This record gives sequence, C-alpha cells and structure tokens, in this order.
Amino acid sequence: MYYFPSSPWSKSLKISSILGSLLILAVSYGAMKAIPPDGFTHLFGSVIACVPPLIVLFSILFIVRGYELNGTQLLIHRLLWSTVIPLNGIKAVRHDPEAIKCSVRIFGNAGFYSFTGLYQNKTLGQFRLFGTDTANSVVLSSPYRVIVITPEKPPAFIHFLLQYFPNVREESTQKNN
Repeated sequence: MYYFPSSPWSKSLKISSILGSLLILAVSYGAMKAIPPDGFTHLFGSVIACVPPLIVLFSILFIVRGYELNGTQLLIHRLLWSTVIPLNGIKAVRHDPEAIKCSVRIFGNAGFYSFTGLYQNKTLGQFRLFGTDTANSVVLSSPYRVIVITPEKPPAFIHFLLQYFPNVREESTQKNN
C-alpha cells in the first residue's frame, strides 16, 4: 500500500471555499439578529440560525486529504474516514488536466472545500470526482466506472498504479479528432 497526498488546493477552490463560508456565516449571523426575544419563534429561529454553520462543518468533513493504493482498492482519505473504490476491472489510466472541462455536476460538491461527487461530460460520460485541483486530474477507467482523482504528483501515482496493475494501459492525453 502506498499513500499519495492530494494536490494543494487550487486558487478557485480556495476562493469558493472562503467566499462560500463567509456568505453562509453572514446569513447565519443575520438570522440570529432577526430572532425574536422569546416564545416559539425564538426557538424556531435559533434552530434555523444554526443550520448554516452546520452546513460549513458538514462540508469540511468531506475534504479530500489524499489517496491510498491498497491491493485492489483505492482509498480516498477524507477528514475522518476513507471512501473505498474497488479497482477490479480497471483498464486504463491517464493524467488529463482538462478531464473535467465542460462537466455538469449531477450530485456533489463543486468547490466548497473539495470537488467531489457524480459528474458528467461528453468525453468521460458519467464519472466520480474526488479532487482539490483539477489541473492534476488522473482518470481511471474501467468498463464499470470512471473515477477522477487529483494526486499531488500524477506521474508518481500512475507509475505506482501500473506496478500494481500491469495489465492497465497508460493512455495519452492527446484528443482524438
């Protein structure tokens, strides 16, 4: 097993996380200031004012810290747990800084402490993304799924993966026209 740290946060991830956090906390502060002094509306307003900070805390838990190749699995290390991705059937791998270009988020997070979730684009079809800097995107393809991750050193990750899986082919990032 070998651990690969995630890429340092991209500028866009830093900006969206900071601005999103400030906006959410400002909304919470405004909600607290608008709470009536007593009665049911005070209790209800207090609960509502606590929701935005909980969104921030919940999002922080999904930060992508790194990746671990462990036998036939890829572990995506989060803040308090790891997401396990089976790699059985993996056929190809490539470093592609433009892999998620023109993607549509189906379900997930598009820049609040990470880029994670289910996405789709014309090139990859549906794929799962676990990243922090899309310029370091590594695409793992199998007949069953496509996974995109963003290790700090994509060539090192690919080299190690090819040692674990000698039947996997390394694809070029050249576009087929």
